[in-house]
Amino acid sequence: MKNIYLIIILSLFLSSGCTWHAPKEKSAIELTAIGMKAFEKKKYLKAINSFEKLRDWYPFSKYAILAELKIADSHFYLKEYDEAVLAYNEFEKLHPRNEVIPYIINQIGLCYVKQIDTIDRDQTSAKRGATEFKRLLRQFPESEYSLKAKEHIKKCRESLAGHDLYVGLFYFKTKHYKAALYRFMGIVKEYPELEVSKEALSYISLCESLIKEKEPE
Repeated sequence: MKNIYLIIILSLFLSSGCTWHAPKEKSAIELTAIGMKAFEKKKYLKAINSFEKLRDWYPFSKYAILAELKIADSHFYLKEYDEAVLAYNEFEKLHPRNEVIPYIINQIGLCYVKQIDTIDRDQTSAKRGATEFKRLLRQFPESEYSLKAKEHIKKCRESLAGHDLYVGLFYFKTKHYKAALYRFMGIVKEYPELEVSKEALSYISLCESLIKEKEPE
């Protein structure tokens, strides 16, 4: 019975000459303008929405590459660093020879640097940040972004060295002197240019003395 009613209503609709129009999709230029306006006003969620439509509806448009970049940048400014890294990596994968690649690598590095935690926490972000900025220096030494790359690398290395010192001091305080010695020696070897290596060096002699005291004669 329901099917009969549906057929009757549909027949009346068609016979009346009424037609249904799907909402008109915005053009690539319109979506670009909307996205850029939102981005400039720091309305990044709106910008992402517009740029994702542009990317998905017009993948072969000359504006699609801009959309991919601005999606990544929007995530970055929203402090959604994991999403930003994914978007930047995808951009580099799709456009490895694009002129903005130095910027892309720099942004990936910054995503990691901005996630560096205190020295008592996991240091994965510091490791990855250092890796990206070293890659930037190696591949694009003349880039404007390379000027600050060394500063970012130093920050990453200070965090990594600080973590190793934290662990070494923990072992030292709990009287695990051999484990502490290993950590302190690693700091001096890996981070000789940092101030923290001086503190590690002083603990090396202490550990060696305490290890000898514990060894049977």
